[in-house]
Amino acid sequence: MTSTTPTIDTAAVAPSHMRAPVPVQTRSERFTSTDVADFPAVTGREVMWKYTPVARLTELLTGELDGSPYTVDVVDAPGVTTSWIARDDARVGAAGLPEDRVSANAWTAFEQALLIGFSGDDAKEATVTRASLGAAPRAAHTVVEIAPGARGTLILQNSGAAHLAENVEFLVGADADVTVVTVQEWEDEAVHVAAHFAELAEGARLKHVAVTLGGSIVRLNPSAHLAGARSDAELLGAYFADASQHLEQQVYVHHDGPETRSRVTYKGALQGEGARTVWIGDVLIGPKAVGTDTYEQNRNLVLTDRARADSVPNLEIETGDIVGAGHASATGRFDDEQLFYLQSRGIPEEEARRLVVRGFLFEIVQQIGSPALQERLQAAIEAELAASVVAAG
Repeated sequence: MTSTTPTIDTAAVAPSHMRAPVPVQTRSERFTSTDVADFPAVTGREVMWKYTPVARLTELLTGELDGSPYTVDVVDAPGVTTSWIARDDARVGAAGLPEDRVSANAWTAFEQALLIGFSGDDAKEATVTRASLGAAPRAAHTVVEIAPGARGTLILQNSGAAHLAENVEFLVGADADVTVVTVQEWEDEAVHVAAHFAELAEGARLKHVAVTLGGSIVRLNPSAHLAGARSDAELLGAYFADASQHLEQQVYVHHDGPETRSRVTYKGALQGEGARTVWIGDVLIGPKAVGTDTYEQNRNLVLTDRARADSVPNLEIETGDIVGAGHASATGRFDDEQLFYLQSRGIPEEEARRLVVRGFLFEIVQQIGSPALQERLQAAIEAELAASVVAAG
């Protein structure tokens, strides 16, 4: 249960240039603003930044960002549309607002938002690709409007060079059932910091899958607000970090409506000196969220020495009338029994270790539901494994 200790409203007592988030007892009470000037300078000691190499994000934290429209490639389907909308469109900001300085800087800088419309109750799959953003610091904003009753899969594919701060909103209409897959296969020097906000209406179901394999620093923070009764969110993630690569996820699920359900499962592997992964999972069950059923877990497989995985699950409950709530976290090396089983059947040790990693990550990939994408991501993970040295424990 959460404390009832009162908090200070910094927006009411301080001028705009001094306003700052303060420690709060409930995740939903964090300070939010769309103006970067309302956030103080980031030192790296803040709760939301203490695991992040903030010195490598200076341009996204404090610099001017190019917020102009950019080129996207769309492989669409009937019922899927793309267009650019103005900053003052009512849909902008409907799913969530920035909680940190990079997100607010991106919000302050973007000129137009990319709108992806998704409608129709027939199963469909559409892919939106960004591959030519360039290495200059840039801001972006995307709104995905999922109509009531819509069905299908939306793939957001990212590759090439990037130095990107962005916000992505998902407005999930009543009784919609949609899978959104965001794939980060950036070039080695790319930097990508993104906040994803999802607002779920009554009976809506969203599966959000984040697969991160490339980039120097990738920090992806997905959040889901289960506002409507009987809404359902499944947040899945798979990531593979190599030497000097920093991959971070801060996941937030807010159960607000009654009889809502969520499942959060993130799995990562890391190898090489300086490889770093961070997963923080916050689940808040609000006072109106009776009948909530939720579970979150994170699993990390450390393949070599001098790699580090941080995993922090958090659970807040503000009502006693729930179906169930739990969380789990584990970080470790290879399962000796699995390796022994494979080796006893004549599989060489190095290949046995790769088979274990492959199966560990494929458990997430195979839940996407798009055979072509699953096959491509499996090949990408195979390439990562082939290029890596999966060392003996």
